Amino acid sequence: MASGASPTARSGFGPLRQIEAGDLNVAYVDAGPADGPPVILLHGWPYDIHSFVDVVPLLTAAGHRVIVPYLRGYGPTVFRSAETPRNGQQAALAADVIALMDALRIPQAVVAGFDWGARTANIVAALWPERCRALVSVSGYLIGGQAANRTPLPPRAEQTWWYQYYFATERGRRGYAQNVDAFARLIWETASPRWQFDDATFARSAQAFRNPDHIAIVIHNYRWRLGLAEGEARYDAIEQRLAAMPDIIVPSITLEGDANDAPHPEPAAYRAKFRGPYLHRLIEGGIGHNLPQEAPRAFSDAVLLAGRLA
Repeated sequence: MASGASPTARSGFGPLRQIEAGDLNVAYVDAGPADGPPVILLHGWPYDIHSFVDVVPLLTAAGHRVIVPYLRGYGPTVFRSAETPRNGQQAALAADVIALMDALRIPQAVVAGFDWGARTANIVAALWPERCRALVSVSGYLIGGQAANRTPLPPRAEQTWWYQYYFATERGRRGYAQNVDAFARLIWETASPRWQFDDATFARSAQAFRNPDHIAIVIHNYRWRLGLAEGEARYDAIEQRLAAMPDIIVPSITLEGDANDAPHPEPAAYRAKFRGPYLHRLIEGGIGHNLPQEAPRAFSDAVLLAGRLA
């Protein structure tokens, strides 16, 4: 077990970089020595790169090059073509990371994330282990598929996914579009009930939701999970492999906050999916779902340790 109180929040990152990578023109932070061992940090919904604002300096101080991209549908990351489907399925997000690594000529990196970012990191580790030196994943193993998602959950578990079912409706899409900031703030408050963030911290991240494709990507992501929206055929082979729930063989550390009120599996449920060197850490001190921002020292320590396990 570890404790992870957050230091005083930093004001933000320096100037962003942009690079064409696959379907996207990706906006990203590139910090630390250019020849340092690379780390890629992946945010979730409804968050942004500032979840890692206090993690990055801890990793760069240890000599790492740290890449923090805005995911598709967030911040200044934009699609290169108006014709590309605004697809939020899990395979597309993982393919974005591989495309970014290729564009930056990064052959291998420690990949770490939470929420959507943890699922994406899981997929990179499972399907492209040669590209993933080590994995850090908040809430463990999050790879899923449409078939698995057809199985009903117990009522209390279903209740925690209320927003997924809301997004399945046209009312939900309109409601999110009309109230995106209030919606995101509600998720922050309920998923991390003991995190005392201020208005400025939220407003800094909420700017990422102004992306013109944000609503489409979020709605598609949750509808695709339930089989209510089609994916792209080019990702079918990847999704078939993911539906088999592939093991992860790279060195891995999973983390959980002791006050995470977002839906998440118990560590015992996914332990067997990690077949390489593995550690699990419970982060104490009222730490919720946005673990990197709430406990940056604990998160950065896990990234550094994962690299040493490799």
